Amino acid sequence: MRFVDAATITVRSGKGGHGCVSFRREKFIPRGGPDGGNGGDGGSIVLRASAHLLSLYDFRFKRLYEAENGRPGQGSQRDGRKGQDLLLDLPLGTQVFLFKDGQRRELLGDLAREGQRLVVAVGGRGGKGNEHFKSSVLRAPRFAQEGEPGLELTLALELKILSDCALLGLPNAGKSTFISKVSAAKPKIADYAFTTLEPNLGVMIDPDDLERRMIIADIPGLVEGAHSGLGLGHGFLKHLERSRFLLHILSVEDINLEDPFAGFSLVNDEMALFSPKLAQLRQIEAISKIDLASEDFLGNIRRRAQEQGRSVFFISAVWGLGMEELVRRMWELHEELDAPENLTYTPVAVDNM
Repeated sequence: MRFVDAATITVRSGKGGHGCVSFRREKFIPRGGPDGGNGGDGGSIVLRASAHLLSLYDFRFKRLYEAENGRPGQGSQRDGRKGQDLLLDLPLGTQVFLFKDGQRRELLGDLAREGQRLVVAVGGRGGKGNEHFKSSVLRAPRFAQEGEPGLELTLALELKILSDCALLGLPNAGKSTFISKVSAAKPKIADYAFTTLEPNLGVMIDPDDLERRMIIADIPGLVEGAHSGLGLGHGFLKHLERSRFLLHILSVEDINLEDPFAGFSLVNDEMALFSPKLAQLRQIEAISKIDLASEDFLGNIRRRAQEQGRSVFFISAVWGLGMEELVRRMWELHEELDAPENLTYTPVAVDNM
């Protein structure tokens, strides 16, 4: 299944059922009073966050979603049945915007917690039957109230992956190998650029506390000019915003001793140009594939890092070198940092737009 992080859909809540015009007619009561029942309310459109979904792929094929209409009232004061609500499951991290006049408008809700619900279109109210309009002046009303129409909205859905730690770096930096070693994720791994064509999610479990988990996201590698659309990673930069911190990985293959940390700077500059908010996220820097470099080469890099006051981890995910120290630091930063503020967004019901 392709990873899709944006979709536009139309939702329509159910119409309210019409009220009923009816009069009581029994064998010994030939001129009974009004007994028309009320119509049922229309069903509402309800969105729910689900951690079991990872993409908006299905919403690219079906664009219209309708709740059930309310049933009309009947005689003998029988009210119509309420229309069933339509419950739509969306991936955890989906933001819901009103889409109007060809443009994305205000944010209606941010489905950032498992099971969180958002009512985006309330069903129309059912009409009152003629029994409701009976009075001392009007003894036999021959009219009833029509049900209200449902509400139709066009919604823009945008998925921003929720993660505790996001991996970033240049193409072929070793991010996919890293996530495959610390979690059960099985990304495609090969020795060429742009192996990762879509985000991968993995869950790292603390061996000392099996209830303690960290969600790690691996996005496609960034290249110079990514903020303006070059390369493959530009479309996924927004997913970094939902992370507690970043693990920035640079391969020894992309290092020259004249400016060994230029790869870090290039990616950081692209993030800052895309969003100043990204540049403020805390980072752990790691140099990968150290099994491919000589000790002299690595010694020079360590010395340059010390001179610049940089805390850099040296790892080989394939051979497990330096991994324990890096993972320990990830857990420390996870505990130190709170979840992003946007994960506490409180959704609102939309009943009139």
